[in-house]
Amino acid sequence: MSESRHVPVMLRRCLDLLAPALERPGAVVVDCTLGLGGHSEAMLTRFPEVRLIGLDRDKEALRLSGERLAPFGDRATLVHAVYDELPEVLDRLGIPSAHGVQGVLFDLGVSSMQLDEADRGFAYAQDAPLDMRMDQTTGISAAEVLNTYPPGELVRILRAYGEEKQAKRIVSAVVRERQKGPFTSSARLVQLIRDALPQAAKRTGGNPAKRTFQALRIEVNGELSVLERAIPAAVKALAVGGRIGVLSYHSLEDRLVKQVFAAGAASTAPPGLPIVPEEYQPRLKLLTRGAELPTEEEIAENRRAAPARFRGAERVREDVR
Repeated sequence: MSESRHVPVMLRRCLDLLAPALERPGAVVVDCTLGLGGHSEAMLTRFPEVRLIGLDRDKEALRLSGERLAPFGDRATLVHAVYDELPEVLDRLGIPSAHGVQGVLFDLGVSSMQLDEADRGFAYAQDAPLDMRMDQTTGISAAEVLNTYPPGELVRILRAYGEEKQAKRIVSAVVRERQKGPFTSSARLVQLIRDALPQAAKRTGGNPAKRTFQALRIEVNGELSVLERAIPAAVKALAVGGRIGVLSYHSLEDRLVKQVFAAGAASTAPPGLPIVPEEYQPRLKLLTRGAELPTEEEIAENRRAAPARFRGAERVREDVR
């Protein structure tokens, strides 16, 4: 497995947005989704005094990124953790979990390694065991979800996490098929979805299995519930002047990030106050106008950048109690 396959998404934009915070002496940056270490390597290279903490729930990703970042020595600390565990990780490392870091980066979604390694079961384009766990040492697999969840729960997952309009039709086919034998492989599921969907639904939007696979992956890894905890924790970890950047890959993630940033950038004062007291002032300043998109040139070079949405914010004041 070559790291050269891994092309970090919107790399220059991420670095430029974080730069004013990471150019400070003694700056600490947290890469909450280390993956194969592309963004981390670039941050350590561009900001020679920065200390990096990299988190990933995937042990194989940690091993590979560890090899890549080894030349940076003790400037890089890699931790096996899910990103909502950020406060606990910082406390263990002796860094305050409130206002203790200058930069945080999230690159959400599935890493190149997870998509490219067939036995992980993330990709609908190749047959593989239906696993989809980012941390293969814990939790239930996608096969278990398909084989054991009640039909109503499967419909909810496909609608909520995959925004799949044909959820009922797909789940009905899944329930019929699993009575013949449990699901174990991705190819069987892909074929079932192709057979279940009406022709009109298969003419647009790429592979018709895409939305179902996305929904299963989010459910298996608890991605949205983890993100709901992780983004506020990351904002809290920022020092004044610290910056956070988040790359999202579908509307559910982006909406959640937008809501947290917007709440932080808004005054919490009751309406009608002639002067807004300090404790009600915004804690964040938005650094992006809406969600920024990758350039056409970047998408041409790296097709996995196409759905990316980037938002950034700066911590402008501490919480006042």
